[in-house]
Order: sequence, then C-alpha cells, then structure tokens
Amino acid sequence: MDRRSSAPRQRPGSRTALVPADRLQGWVDRFVASHGPVGEDLDDGGVLLRAADGASALLKAPWPADGRPGRGTTEVARMASLAAQERGLGLLLVRKGGYALAAAGGSAILASKSGNRFLDAKATAEHAARIFNDHRVEYIVPGGDRALVDQVLAQPLLGTIAGRTRLAFLDVQAPKASVLAKCATDACAVRITVTDPPA
Repeated sequence: MDRRSSAPRQRPGSRTALVPADRLQGWVDRFVASHGPVGEDLDDGGVLLRAADGASALLKAPWPADGRPGRGTTEVARMASLAAQERGLGLLLVRKGGYALAAAGGSAILASKSGNRFLDAKATAEHAARIFNDHRVEYIVPGGDRALVDQVLAQPLLGTIAGRTRLAFLDVQAPKASVLAKCATDACAVRITVTDPPA
C-alpha cells in the first residue's frame, strides 16, 4: 500500500520554513516576540499556533509518531521531541539529469549512490534496492521529478520498500551526492507554514 504523507497546504500570503528539532522552541519564541501571545491547537495533522495579531504558524512533524510519540508538557515540546528521534530514511532523488540515493539514520548518511544520468527506472531501482535492503528504511524521502520517482518505486525490485510511508516531497533541481546531506537534514526538520496577519 502506498501511504503518502501530504505536504502542508500553502495558502496565499504564506511561506514555509524548515526548522531542526533543537531550534524549534527558539523559533516559536521569536514568533511570539514578533506577533504576541499564541494559542496552540491541533490542526491539519500538526500544531497550529494562532497569534494575537492574526498571524498563524502550522507546525508539522517530519514523520508520523507510529507508536513513538514525542515527550513534553506542550504540543510544541512534544513535536520537537518527535522530530529529534532517529528514524530510518531512504532518500530517492531523481531527475532526467541524474539521481542520488541514500540510506540515512536521521540526518546521517549511511550509504549512498549517485549518477549524472538517469538511464531508466529499472536501473535506478536496482541501485536503490542494493542500498535500501542493507539498512533500516522506515520512510521514503522522495525528491526531484515526481513522475520519475513514481516510476522507480513502481519497479518490482523495490518490493515492500516502495509501500513505506513517503515523507514530504523535496524540491531538488540537481540530484547528486553533494545534496544528499542537506536533503537528509531537511527531511528531519519540522515544516512550518507561516501565514502573515491580515493587512
């Protein structure tokens, strides 16, 4: 079964930031300093902060709790704790100009393979299978060209791995070895969609 985690809905006048778990509370503190006291509500699969001046920030964890919820006395603290957990990731970044694959433990790259040409979906799936099957891959981190990523994941070689939950799609223009570390870090970050107060 293809279980996909949807990206936050981008509203007009909004912007998205990727914030590491250890910086989340500081980000929230600065948001409060700029916009006034906030209320916390569970909304759209995340935590919605509503500020006194009408601004809002929707915080979404990088992955579902899957029986391992974060700890803390507030929703923000629990989200930071959840995002700080190390999860097994399989990065699959594909465009016609190349591909980059990696198994990661949290933001640490454990094994990788890249090429400056995307030959075909089967060949890329063969490389991915070799890397992913040797490591703990709990979630797929897709990026690049959605159609090509889908073609690779449809290959029988990837079997049950292709059915793992897909995390938020990464906007990657040039898949190559040098971008894998940043992509792994981005995949582990809390996604915050900020909407400015009404004019």
